[in-house]
Amino acid sequence: MSARGNLVINDRAATPVAHTFSPDGDDKNGVHLYSEKGSVPAGNPKYSIGLRQTGGRYRGSIRLAIPVVQTQTINGVSAPVVVRTSYIEVNTSFDALSTTQERADAVGLLVNSLAASQTQINDCIVNLSDIY
Repeated sequence: MSARGNLVINDRAATPVAHTFSPDGDDKNGVHLYSEKGSVPAGNPKYSIGLRQTGGRYRGSIRLAIPVVQTQTINGVSAPVVVRTSYIEVNTSFDALSTTQERADAVGLLVNSLAASQTQINDCIVNLSDIY
């Protein structure tokens, strides 16, 4: 079992930026919550991860939410507003009889499929260009 601490995750910028997500406790379902602290709490990117066991399967869930905040001025009053949010979700389901290596291989395949060098997948998800 891992101890809870900060998550440091690099983005894909030309010069990668390390984003630090700090623990924020758990929700009512036992999902572990993290956020990247900024000047506007409503605009903080959020990361969550949870694991539950049901019917002989271990089900993992990861979610990343990245809001975009802009300043809105109405009648001379400026206030930050979330104008859109990007979401990414990853769900896993492993049989209780699966081996550590089977789970590691499955996760590795998925992670590596998201590399920029996987042009079909990258173009579809990042460039919003369907595969023909």
